[in-house]
Amino acid sequence: MRIRSDLARFGRGFVYAWNGIRAAVKEERNFRFHICAAFYAYAAAWLAGCTAVELALLSLCVFAVMAMELMNSAVERAVDKPDTTHWWSAGAAKDMAAGAVMVTALGAVCVAVCLFGNTASLRAIWLGVTASPVRIVLWAASFVAAYWFTFRFGRKKEKEETEHAE
Repeated sequence: MRIRSDLARFGRGFVYAWNGIRAAVKEERNFRFHICAAFYAYAAAWLAGCTAVELALLSLCVFAVMAMELMNSAVERAVDKPDTTHWWSAGAAKDMAAGAVMVTALGAVCVAVCLFGNTASLRAIWLGVTASPVRIVLWAASFVAAYWFTFRFGRKKEKEETEHAE
């Protein structure tokens, strides 16, 4: 019986983690932005013909940035609306967590420049995107979809919360 309860608790941990990721997708614009950026990074890797090691390095960067964004969101929620004696330290904690995301993202950009910054990779990506009019239209449509997902998805809840606050 103890094994069954241990496994159930262990399994619930995955459910809680999944719920946290779902909440971030629904409620956190920056997390949605990083999902879109990851999509384009993987697309560039595919078009540039990255090796398995390069893809692994890219994946480490993508997941590090997303994990850091989840931690930033958790810190923001944990210290939101503190009492007046703790407002300065709460603001500093939120700023530091946002800074951690930025440092991680800048590291990921450095890796991307190393992976894709050479002429052969840039040429392969450009040719892959512009190979046909259909591909150009599909890429343009993907940017519209990414914009909608990043900035419009989940806004209904934000509007409802604003209306209830008034």
